Amino acid sequence: MAASSDPCYLGFDFSTQQLKVIAVDEKLNVIHQNNVQFDSEFSEYRTQGGVHIQSDRLTVTSPVLMWVKALDSILEKMKKDGFDFSSVKALSGSGQQHGSVYWKTGASEVLKNLDPEKRLHDILQGCFAVTDSPVWMDSSTTEQCHSLETAIGGAQRLADITGSRAYERFTGNQIAKICKTKPDQYHQTERISLVSSFASSLFLGSYADIDYSDGSGMNLMDIFTKQWAQLCLNATAPQLAEKLGTPVPSTAVLGPVSAYFISRYGFPLDCKVVAFTGDNPGSLAGMRLQEGDIAVSLGTSDTVFLWIKEPKPTVEGHIFCNPVDHQAYMALICFKNGSLTRERIRNECAGGSWEVFSKALMSAPMGNNGNIGIYFDAMEITPPTAGVHRFNEENTKVARFSEEVEIRALVEGQFLAKRVHAEKLGYKIIPGTRVLATGGASSNKAILQVLSDVFSAPVYTIDTANSACLGCAYRAKHGIVAEQGVGFAEAIRKAPEPKLAVTPTPGAEKNIKPLLKRYAVLEDRVLKESQH
Repeated sequence: MAASSDPCYLGFDFSTQQLKVIAVDEKLNVIHQNNVQFDSEFSEYRTQGGVHIQSDRLTVTSPVLMWVKALDSILEKMKKDGFDFSSVKALSGSGQQHGSVYWKTGASEVLKNLDPEKRLHDILQGCFAVTDSPVWMDSSTTEQCHSLETAIGGAQRLADITGSRAYERFTGNQIAKICKTKPDQYHQTERISLVSSFASSLFLGSYADIDYSDGSGMNLMDIFTKQWAQLCLNATAPQLAEKLGTPVPSTAVLGPVSAYFISRYGFPLDCKVVAFTGDNPGSLAGMRLQEGDIAVSLGTSDTVFLWIKEPKPTVEGHIFCNPVDHQAYMALICFKNGSLTRERIRNECAGGSWEVFSKALMSAPMGNNGNIGIYFDAMEITPPTAGVHRFNEENTKVARFSEEVEIRALVEGQFLAKRVHAEKLGYKIIPGTRVLATGGASSNKAILQVLSDVFSAPVYTIDTANSACLGCAYRAKHGIVAEQGVGFAEAIRKAPEPKLAVTPTPGAEKNIKPLLKRYAVLEDRVLKESQH
């Protein structure tokens, strides 16, 4: 355990199903990890997967006091394990994106005067105007999304301002729904936080401002001026500006930790609270993404993170402010058809064996002799369509491929889609571009080779089971020196480096370029056909 003479940094992650914490020392080695699971450890809240799914199946919420209780519990666990809180120099954290917390009038006074003899969840019982917080899984705000896009002048116009078209889970639309369906609770609310700024408010003992990066996932903030967009506020709810506070840089030091934590747990007087952010921005920091890099998470859904200097917002994907460099941006594109589709093709074409799958994948040539496949088992997000579509080299639809061609078409098609949509958002492959791969499929070298060839860049792997948590411990360390102009990469240069997994096959870019053009045309054709 860290001795008090050896400073350390804490990163918390208030995710959907659990609260996690990681401590790193000055050399950025992990010296402590802990977590609490919501369903099993707080069964009195009767959550499943950390949430309540209402009878309409669209409304999904989480009890805000459960998150408070989780913080009590994790700090008590750390204390029991002998963790030395007096060595904590700074802390930061992340929260599941798009969740919102409604502080009741008078709550700020309660926060300022926390009694260290009592647990937080006992003190804050009556502090929330809405006791069940809407979270990112909620999709009950279609009406509010249409209304916002209409008021702003269309989906593209909204994306031009806020970085995204209107999405059901985005906080602005959730606030609009609360205002309409629970007007009394809305008017009793003196402050609206995101999960991230709510969590940092607990540590500060006062309302924490929303950071630029998480704030850009609300459909309310102008991502270029970094201020609330008045047009969007007007179209959402009354008196919204004063309920939201003022957005702050993601690197901002918000202040010292409150007297409650100093007295109850032994945090030092000068321990700093660095702005908390969203879990996706937290992961970007944990993956150590740099300018020009792309991160690809290969899981149940595949997610692409991009570091972008000159974003081009579109009606697909999201542009957020970058959490470690407020001159830059991060783009995020989510693809629903990830590992489950890969597993289905493995079962059908490789007898359920990844080894057979990988051999078949590598035996078909790069470019698959012109055969291209689009595999959307479930309704895709980008683009919004479903179905399996196979095309031969003449762009003619065919009913089936041989097993080897099918496997290659699936994997190559998934990565062609990622590059096509990344470039639409303004991403450019430059000398020095790295692809950072994480998630389950990142352990498969054959899949990574195709990824490397399609992006014409080396692929590195990172162990990021807790990337958001780790990223926020890094951000805590960076926050202390950011005001002196020290960049994130410099602040965390001692952190473990990603490992080189594969490099592109010579001549890959020449082979892939025409395929990218064809894939874009074919995907567009599939989308148009599905709309007729």
